[in-house]
Amino acid sequence: MIKILIADDHAVVREGFRKMVENDPELKVVAEAENGVEVLQMVRSKNIDVVILDMSMPEMSGLDCLKQIKSEFPDLPVLVFSMHPEDQYEQRVLQAGASGYLTKRTKPMEVLQAIKDVVAGKKLMSEELKERVIRGKGKLEEPHLKLSDREFQVMKLIAKGLRSKEIAYYLKISEKTVTTYRGRVLKKLGLESNSELVRYCIEHNIEFDA
Repeated sequence: MIKILIADDHAVVREGFRKMVENDPELKVVAEAENGVEVLQMVRSKNIDVVILDMSMPEMSGLDCLKQIKSEFPDLPVLVFSMHPEDQYEQRVLQAGASGYLTKRTKPMEVLQAIKDVVAGKKLMSEELKERVIRGKGKLEEPHLKLSDREFQVMKLIAKGLRSKEIAYYLKISEKTVTTYRGRVLKKLGLESNSELVRYCIEHNIEFDA
C-alpha cells in the first residue's frame, strides 16, 4: 500500500484526488495539507511514501516547501501536481529534487501510474523537457530559466501589477529586497522597465501569479 500525502489549498482538489485513488488497491491517501507549513508537519509526523504537491499554496511556496522536504527527507518522492504549464516550472522543480511534474490536465490513469513510478524510484520528465535538455546539453536556455526561484516569483508579481510594497508584504521581505530582486531580474533578462518585463512574460506565456 502506497501512503500518499496530498497537498493543495483547494479542498475540492484534495477531495477529487482522494476519489481518484480510492479504487486503486495499491494507493491510499493518509494525510492532507492545505499549505506548506502543514505539509512539513505531516511529513515529519506521519509515515508517508509520496507527497503530491501543488505549486501555489499559502504560508510557503511549493518550491520552498519542496526544497525543505528534500533537505530533511532526501529519499521521499515528491510529485508536483500543478495548474501551471510544464514549461514554467518543470525544470525548476526537477532541479530542486522533485521526482516528476504533472499538470492538472493529466489523465487520471496517468496520474496513478506516475505515483507508482516515482515511488519505485523513477524520474518523470516530459518529452519537451527531454528534447530541451538534449538540445541544450542540460543547460538552461530561456533567460527566465536562469532566474533564482525568488527572482522568478518577484518577476511574476511585478508582471501581475503589484507594487514593491505589496510584493514585500506578500513575500514577507523588505521593499529594499524587492528592489534588489527587481534589478537582478531586469539585468538577467536584458530588460529596462516593468513594462518590458510584462511584455516578456506575455511573449513567453508566463502566467501572472506567484
